[in-house]
Amino acid sequence: MKSLIGLFLILAFSVTVFGQQSKAKPLAEIFSAISLDGKLFDLARLKGKVVVLTFWSTKCPICHNEIPKLNQLVKNYKDKEVVFLGLTMENPNKVEAYLKKTSFKFDILPNSFGVVLKYADKDGDGNMAMGFPAHFLINKKGEIELKTSGFDKTKTLNVEINRLLVTK
Repeated sequence: MKSLIGLFLILAFSVTVFGQQSKAKPLAEIFSAISLDGKLFDLARLKGKVVVLTFWSTKCPICHNEIPKLNQLVKNYKDKEVVFLGLTMENPNKVEAYLKKTSFKFDILPNSFGVVLKYADKDGDGNMAMGFPAHFLINKKGEIELKTSGFDKTKTLNVEINRLLVTK
């Protein structure tokens, strides 16, 4: 009977200890890319800053509607340690034509198919699955804090960016 009680206590203690361990956050996939204005962005060199990756397309109506709200986020964090990168698989000519009509204040990284492949989920057959717009919020340590996609995620992004800026 004593061994049964002891076994029960060990099991209960183990469950408590393992339950209190925080889940490790996945590290963001490292990439380098050139922006429309010729700047090199290397995610490995952005450690120490909060990074917002937004995957978008000029053909995406949800993306188009969300851009003004995303621009407001850029404005809100202008003098903070936050980097906003807009990644698109489209070529620079197509993106530049779009941006003449619609201002997008992120640093735009065209031809980012390789980065999309790194960040997209895969379905059961190994096919790429990513909704647009898709947002990845990366903390100062280079870990993915938030992954979201779909319509109007700017409020969530704003709350989480604020939280990460005050977190050491």
